[in-house]
Amino acid sequence: MNDTQKRKKAFLAAFPHTIPIFAGFCFLYPMLMSLTIFAGSMEFVAVNMLLGAFHPLQAFLMTLMINARHLFYGISMLDKYRGTGWKRHYLIWGMCDETFSINYTARIPDDVDRGWFMFFVTLLNHCYWVFGATLGGIFGSLIHLNTEGLDFVMTAMFTVIFMEQWRKDKKHTSALLGLGLSVLCLVLFGADGFMIPAMASILFVLTLLRNPLEKGGNLS
Repeated sequence: MNDTQKRKKAFLAAFPHTIPIFAGFCFLYPMLMSLTIFAGSMEFVAVNMLLGAFHPLQAFLMTLMINARHLFYGISMLDKYRGTGWKRHYLIWGMCDETFSINYTARIPDDVDRGWFMFFVTLLNHCYWVFGATLGGIFGSLIHLNTEGLDFVMTAMFTVIFMEQWRKDKKHTSALLGLGLSVLCLVLFGADGFMIPAMASILFVLTLLRNPLEKGGNLS
């Protein structure tokens, strides 16, 4: 075996071991994660999961708990996603908080296809997410910003979503049920443990009362 063959064989043997480093140096991790994990909170958790042993069941349960609110988004969008054909698969997968807010409350012009409108809202928001995450991976360590107070942004957004739905619906039975059950769970389980019981009880009650609420024209 001559020197060229030795170098080639050594290169081919060494290259697979360096692929993870290549991905990290070329900022591929943030881009690939934002492409496949379209959930901000889950991306933070995924970083810790990647550092330890992989437990599929644990990852599944953690994802379900963190993004359980999407169950309520899904119930609200059942009627809107009907008749969208193949696009509904991407619409379901790509429904983040912001996309839900737009697609649920937007007044779509009569001459605009509803399915394509929601598809492009979802696609554009996904692209913005990937672009922002990639830029953050490239420049995040170089730019230092004071993020104190930014944690209120999500609270403000959910408040706006709630108010928009309140104004849109003539009856507020489901909204009042959600508020009442949340307050009840807050009293019973405390501020640190009420979230999951509240979501579970709201899901159960709204599912149980789905037909009466639909007939009454108030399924939010």
